[in-house]
Amino acid sequence: MKKIKLMVVDDNEEFINNVKESYIGDENVEIIATAKDGLDAIGKIESFCPDVVILDIVMPEVDGFGVLANIDYSKMLKRPNFIMVSQLTGDNFINKAISLGASYYLVKPINIEMLKDRVKEFGGLSVPKRNTQLEERLIEQALKKSQRNLDEKLANIFITVGIPAHIKGYQFLREAIKMAIDSPEIINSITKKLYPSIANKFETSPSKVERAIRHAIEVAWNRGKIENLNNIFGIKIYTANDKPTNGEFIALLADKMLMEGA
Repeated sequence: MKKIKLMVVDDNEEFINNVKESYIGDENVEIIATAKDGLDAIGKIESFCPDVVILDIVMPEVDGFGVLANIDYSKMLKRPNFIMVSQLTGDNFINKAISLGASYYLVKPINIEMLKDRVKEFGGLSVPKRNTQLEERLIEQALKKSQRNLDEKLANIFITVGIPAHIKGYQFLREAIKMAIDSPEIINSITKKLYPSIANKFETSPSKVERAIRHAIEVAWNRGKIENLNNIFGIKIYTANDKPTNGEFIALLADKMLMEGA
């Protein structure tokens, strides 16, 4: 029986090693290549022509979407099946991956047996029927864990920059950043979409949401913890006299979370 040629693309070396270990002794699948950045991945995919590619989204050089969009399939005998893996949970990320040609999307942390089943499935081997209810529950658990991790990261940042948890702006700001992570384009419609969406969720008005977020940012600046924010990003972005707008602050933290695979 012909082996499935598998390639693993992820900037997390531990994840790559875990996948490699899971295939030790497997007679049906051969890992023919790995890559830790999107640019390297494109060249290797074109050269090695794998049957299946496990592909992360947030990576150096070129992200997973860029990999899907820039492969020259004319250099290959056939188009691989792509299984996207990411901590990004928004529907827009999943839809974009599928629209660019991905066959499947799994949310990290990943159940390795489920991943192996999908590799067999898209590699052309039959897979024993699995308990779909269990799979759905595992996916739900992964989503919840991902959300908890994001909430913890944001809480740590808010504490560091001096935004207290008891003020309304804390909750609104956290929700705004999460929305901007799921739908980055919403930052361009902050008054028409973002504020009204948060207001609807918390049963208040868009104007109160705007004022509460602005107050939360002012509290941080008045407490003189701007340097802590600069330390989070590793560069000097703001000074005491250079307070960001609501939109700038939300976009800045959303981008940071995305870069960290939130």
